[in-house]
Amino acid sequence: MNQQEIIARINAFMVEDFEVDEQSITPEANLKETLDLDSLDYIDLVVAIENNFGFKVKPEDFQTMTTVQDFYNYVSNRLETANA
Repeated sequence: MNQQEIIARINAFMVEDFEVDEQSITPEANLKETLDLDSLDYIDLVVAIENNFGFKVKPEDFQTMTTVQDFYNYVSNRLETANA
C-alpha cells in the first residue's frame, strides 16, 4: 500500500466514522483541535486503524502525534515495518 492509498483510506474513515469535514483534513491540521477529536474519539481511531490496516496500536503511540501528517506517517511506518 503506497502513501496515497494510506492517506485516502485514513481520510475516508475520518469522514465516515468521525463525521469530519473533508475540507478540514489537511496534513498540517491538528488532530485534536482542528478535527475536534476527544479522548473517546482517539479510542475509536485506534479501533479504526486496527480494522483498516491490520496492526495493533498502543495508545501511547498517539502521544507524539499532533497533526494529520504525523498520523499518516505513523500508519505508513507501521505498515513498512510489518512488511519488512
